Amino acid sequence: MSRPVNAPPKSRLDASPVVELRQYVLKPGQRETLIGVFDNHLIEGQEDAGMTIIGQFRDIDRPDMFVWLRGFDGMEMRKNALAAFYEGPVWAAWRDVANATMISSDDVLLLKPAWPGASFDLTGLQREDLPGDKKPSRDNCFSGIVVIRIHHLRPGAEADFASRFETDAIPVLAALGARPLAAFVSEHAENSFPRLPVRTSENVFITVTSFDNAHASLGAALAAAPAWQALQLGLARPTEMLRLSPTSQSLLGR
Repeated sequence: MSRPVNAPPKSRLDASPVVELRQYVLKPGQRETLIGVFDNHLIEGQEDAGMTIIGQFRDIDRPDMFVWLRGFDGMEMRKNALAAFYEGPVWAAWRDVANATMISSDDVLLLKPAWPGASFDLTGLQREDLPGDKKPSRDNCFSGIVVIRIHHLRPGAEADFASRFETDAIPVLAALGARPLAAFVSEHAENSFPRLPVRTSENVFITVTSFDNAHASLGAALAAAPAWQALQLGLARPTEMLRLSPTSQSLLGR
């Protein structure tokens, strides 16, 4: 029996030890089409195959970008779940429509929690039921935003950076009214499903944080904090920041 779309499996509510951060470049004006297909038709099939669809977003600053996160119970489970979905009937039914919206779907980072307990806690979060082919609208978006920061590290710096972030940066974020949601580092294991490429050469530390609409002023205050400034020293290249608005069917951002 198919599981209700608004109830992710209880065994995957608390954490995903393997997470993909996926950024898609879309053809102009096609983002709402892809969101309609994704939110109405592609979530349940992926979760039935063994994944957790953590969140999907409109990029606030890039109108033709769709960003999403999905989690797996391990690299072997990732291989099996992706094979089951991409060789199954749901993707066969919707792949042409989805792929027609895209210019590129290969910007993918494979991640693991930066420390024990650093992955997402989705306990109690549920999606809205959308009857039939009702299309999620912009009006259903949430007032707050989710911010993903991608810190590009030099080789071997992951453990030290993660430790300093946990000790020094999280208290600064909390004091400024931000809510840290998760932290990840690159998963350097061999890609278990090479049909879908990932950026294997990257060495990153990623933070996921929720803000209310005051993010602009909070961002300036964060940049001025000495502890935050210290973390930026020695990075391989400047930090990327994604400001994201969750779709109405995103678990993350509720």
